Amino acid sequence: MSEVSFCQTLSFDAKDFEYESVQQENGNATIIRFKIDQTQYSPGDVVVVVDGEDVAFHGMIGKIEEEWAYASDPKGSLLAATVQ
Repeated sequence: MSEVSFCQTLSFDAKDFEYESVQQENGNATIIRFKIDQTQYSPGDVVVVVDGEDVAFHGMIGKIEEEWAYASDPKGSLLAATVQ
């Protein structure tokens, strides 16, 4: 018997999206963390942050700890890194 798993895509508008950079490259956030309802989402869910018609961040949630989701987009992120 095989296990069926489901993943969701979470979409955010860059101008309203609140996040912190965990890792950055060239001023763009490559790993971010953001608050999430961990009863509704899980690791493996996809995160897309759009800025107008452009995709600023496209990654997957790798882990969720204490209501903070961690997602990475190491190659194509255009999301500005936040100051820690």
